[in-house]
Amino acid sequence: MPEEIPNLFEIMGTTRSMRRLKPDRVPAELIRRILEAGVSAPSGGNMQRWRFLVIRDPKVKQTIGAYYKRAWDEVVSPRYRAGEPAPGTSREGFARMLNAAQYLADHIHEAPVWIVPCLEGANPTRTSGSSIYPAVQNMLLAARALGLGATLTTLYLSFEKEVEAALGLPPDVHSYALLPIGYPMGRFGPVRRIPLAEVIYEDRWGQPYRDQ
Repeated sequence: MPEEIPNLFEIMGTTRSMRRLKPDRVPAELIRRILEAGVSAPSGGNMQRWRFLVIRDPKVKQTIGAYYKRAWDEVVSPRYRAGEPAPGTSREGFARMLNAAQYLADHIHEAPVWIVPCLEGANPTRTSGSSIYPAVQNMLLAARALGLGATLTTLYLSFEKEVEAALGLPPDVHSYALLPIGYPMGRFGPVRRIPLAEVIYEDRWGQPYRDQ
């Protein structure tokens, strides 16, 4: 365990998507801490229909990694590269992000551990994510607190059926994300977001928020 764990607000403010990960082994006790954080999250009615696949098998990662790279190369990368930078991001910063995303697509199978959050329920609805994504965010924050890099990605869902077959999921279970986890090659740093005033209204849509 790290000797010093940052406070919660520092963790939230520095939990960036870490897409360049070392292949070094991650101790099982750290993965357990991340999973414990995940199941500490709320779920609808506290039904806890989540299930978490921990993937270490190189063959499984290579199979799914190939679908992930296809999704990036054929669908996502062309769309991003033809579009404008993300809000609040310079063209240079956006280019760095795309390069990191390309690296992940090329090397995702080398990340030592994947966590695939799944949810029971054959027919996902608009509210299904409320019972699984809080767990995902808890795990991302826990990874950051433990000095591990991670990112939430759903690119593989372009090949959802093929990937879920490779994972051996039953028909009434679906995956909602893939979290590659490992020690980061780079450093943690502040997240980049647009100013708060541009995304918050008060009482009615479009009415400025009074910060008082």
